[in-house]
Parts: sequence; C-alpha cells; structure tokens
Amino acid sequence: MDKGKSVVAELAASLSDVRVTPRQNSKPKSFVPSASFYCFSKKAKPRKLVSLCLGTLGQHLEDIITDISEFAAYFPPHIKLAVLSIARRRRLLNDEVLTSLAECSWEILDISGSDVTDVGLATVANVCSNLRAIDISRCEKITTAGVSEIVCHCPSLEILRCGGCPRSEFTARRCLNILKPKLNTLEEDSWEELDTLDVGGGAESLRWLVWPRIDDNSKETLAAECPRVTINPQPSPYDLSRSKVPVEALASVPLDHSIVEDIDPKTWAVSAAPRRPVTLPNPNAPPEIPIAERFRLAYVEREARLAPKRAKRERQQRRRAERDYMMNDIDARSVALAAQASRNLRKS
Repeated sequence: MDKGKSVVAELAASLSDVRVTPRQNSKPKSFVPSASFYCFSKKAKPRKLVSLCLGTLGQHLEDIITDISEFAAYFPPHIKLAVLSIARRRRLLNDEVLTSLAECSWEILDISGSDVTDVGLATVANVCSNLRAIDISRCEKITTAGVSEIVCHCPSLEILRCGGCPRSEFTARRCLNILKPKLNTLEEDSWEELDTLDVGGGAESLRWLVWPRIDDNSKETLAAECPRVTINPQPSPYDLSRSKVPVEALASVPLDHSIVEDIDPKTWAVSAAPRRPVTLPNPNAPPEIPIAERFRLAYVEREARLAPKRAKRERQQRRRAERDYMMNDIDARSVALAAQASRNLRKS
C-alpha cells in the first residue's frame, strides 16, 4: 500500500514539470485586409452616360446660356437642376437662367455666390413651393424681401444656409424676425372659422440654420426664441438625441454636391494660364539695366525725337500770333503798310 502511494507521488512530481501546449490548428488563418487594401483594390466607378453628356454641355455652357430658355423645357427636372449647379459653379447663374430652369418638383436650391436678385428668388419661390433646403450664402443682391418670399411660399423649408460675405451677413441679421415662428392675432366667432395658414407665421418648419459667422447676439436670440432650430450643426458619432444631421445641413459639404457628384469636375474648373518657362541667366550676358534707368533713357530718346517738331510748332505759333496782331491792331497795321510803301518807293 505504501509502495503504491510512493509511485503515485513520483508520477505527480514528474508531471508537475510537464507543460502542455494547445495543439495548433492546421487550417490557415483568415486574412483580414486593412482599410488601405480596400482603397487600392476598389476600382473607379465609370461615369454614367448622362453625366458625360452633362459634362460636355457644361464645358460649352457660355455659348448656349443666352438661349437656354428655348430648349430648357425639354429637359427633365433633375437635368435642369444639374445644369443649374454647373452654371452656378461657372459663375453664369442669374435671374434669367434661374427662372428658365425652375421646376416645381425641386426640393433643394443652391444659388450661393451667384448674381440672383430678389426678383428671381421670388419667382422661384412661387414655382418651387416644395423646397426644403436653400443656400443663399454669398449672394450680395438678395435682401430681406427675397428671404421673406421664401418663408412665405415654401412652408416645407427645413434647412437654410446664409452668410459668407458682408452683404449676406447683414441680410441674415435683418431676417431674424422673419425666420422666427409667430402667432397672428385673429378675431373670429369660432375656432373652426380660423385658417391654419393665417394663425401661424414665420419659418415654422425650419430646423437647421447654417450661418458660419453668426454673431453672439443673433445666436442668443435664436436659442432663446427658436430652441428647435440648430445653428451650424456638426456630425457626431455619439448621437444621444437620436436626431441625425442631414448632409444638406453640413457646411463642409455643398448643398448640390449629390447632384454633380458623378460629373467630371473639369466641367466647371477654370483653366489656369500656362506658366512661362523659366530661363536661367547667362553669366556672360551684360548686366540688365534697371527699370528706372530704362524709363529715363526712353524719356531722353523721346525728347530728342520730338525736339525738331516742337521747335517747328513754336515758330508756326509765333508767326500766327504776329499775323493776328497785325490784322487786329490798327497802329501795327499802319506801320506795316508804311514800311511796305517805303520799300516800293526804293525799288522805283
């Protein structure tokens, strides 16, 4: 019995030094590619035929912009909106182009940095009553009258972009009372006789205001009187309020980016002037004359060239002055006639 216990103790002592390692799996490990792998392996998506046609049309938009009202009626609404975006980027957008392309089914309108005025904006507001996002930033010709037309005729407006230049900043500050929702005072016998459009006023559907350079007073006023309007929203991975910021409300993304995303950017790119080749100075060449010395030499050469003409002109003016004096002054004329008579007597 004691012998068996001793054998077990020896086996336990010998096994205590043995390290058991798990058997490695014979199957190969799965390859997990990194993010850069997808970037290089992802091929560029070919552009659509419609996008290629719009790119060709946009490159020659200056040639047809004056007659765009004649053939714009044959374009579908999304093509009109794409042409409008290209015209804005090529700085060709004005009231005439905007009213020619306006379509009632539009939901976004980006006229930032254009020459659109209150007249064109009011016309589009009457036609496109379903607009929910508008960008009027950097529009120096739009005033509070144009913004009032938008608020009045576009009840679904949720996103508004403004500011960007001194004139647009001034217009945005003056439009605070127009953007704030308000209730009108009405007197009727029964509440059933009240019209909902007459009771409310202002931008009732406005939720996002993109105004990068908003002043503190305007920001405090909007925060106090319009708490549901978010000013300059920023995307956040921690969305506690469960209200996702739409792409149209991000200042870093152009409002019409999704419309021209598939169009080649060369369509509206401004071609830069070709760079002149840089020539190295020749060490054996004579030193270059300074620009001030060039001007002095040119002036001296001009004076030397014009000196004979100037002297001739002075002689002509002197003779003309003497002749006028002789014709107008009686004493000088009598002296001249007497001298002429004496010369004639000497000859005879």
